[in-house]
Amino acid sequence: MAVRPVLKMGDPLLLQIASAVEQFDTPELHGLITDMLDTMKVHNGAGIAAPQIGVSQQVVIFGGFRSPRYPDSDDIPFTVLINPILTALNDTKEEGWEGCLSVPGMRGLVPRYTQLRYEGRDQFGQIIDRTVSGFHARVVQHEVDHLQGILYPMRIHDLRQFGFIEALFPGQSISDD
Repeated sequence: MAVRPVLKMGDPLLLQIASAVEQFDTPELHGLITDMLDTMKVHNGAGIAAPQIGVSQQVVIFGGFRSPRYPDSDDIPFTVLINPILTALNDTKEEGWEGCLSVPGMRGLVPRYTQLRYEGRDQFGQIIDRTVSGFHARVVQHEVDHLQGILYPMRIHDLRQFGFIEALFPGQSISDD
């Protein structure tokens, strides 16, 4: 359908709690997901949340292809996750470098749970219930944070581990293009 503009950190909509989706398998929902996928792919994202394209609804998508922004990441199946619920399976967290389409050109070291269960529905209203770990768990947490008005810099414990990609990783070909 269309590549939509990605809202940048500072936009008030990104700080709002998104509304739950109440109707599934509608043309509007399918159109939103298509726009999210087009936008995610053109920006080489690992995932994207509806609020990032200006729609305050509890819809995230992720996976389906290896993002050049995260070349060493595990493969994640393409997932549409609506009205998600996350449950950490233990207290273990691991720090990892994250970027965001709404915070272009920057990366930060973010602690995330290493194992979790996520539940929700797909665009047709079918139940999704998965237990995941590693990069998959990190991506889900990052995207679902957007639905709660949280951007990854808000999770960074040590701001010395947050900055522009070219300053943090000089000479490396990490890109947010």
